[in-house]
Amino acid sequence: QVQLVESGGGLVQPGGSLRLSCAASGFALEYYAIGWFRQAPGKEREWVACISSGDTDWRTTYTDSVKGRFTISGDSGENTVYLQMNSLQSEDTAVYSCATTAHADCREAPHEYDFWGQGTQVTVSS
Repeated sequence: QVQLVESGGGLVQPGGSLRLSCAASGFALEYYAIGWFRQAPGKEREWVACISSGDTDWRTTYTDSVKGRFTISGDSGENTVYLQMNSLQSEDTAVYSCATTAHADCREAPHEYDFWGQGTQVTVSS
């Protein structure tokens, strides 16, 4: 049974950092891409970042608004994907969810993903 469980969300001041975790079970990270998405109130779900296993290392992609601030990484031993978020801004406030796709490579469209976690709230406010 495929399951994704996010953790690590919370309240942080602008300029602060958080690290989100996405613990996977029922499948191995090396075979499927994992994406992070976020959804702010009144807005559509937005793709944030994705990680997939390459021949020698992980491959990562990011949406432009988080490049240089967010880092996605994977731990095969823990079967967990992390999203390190630095220099957080109020615009980053959203529910963050991880999802897995049956594809081995990264996709940006939510409909390409098959299993979703329950989400974790990130609030950036002073």
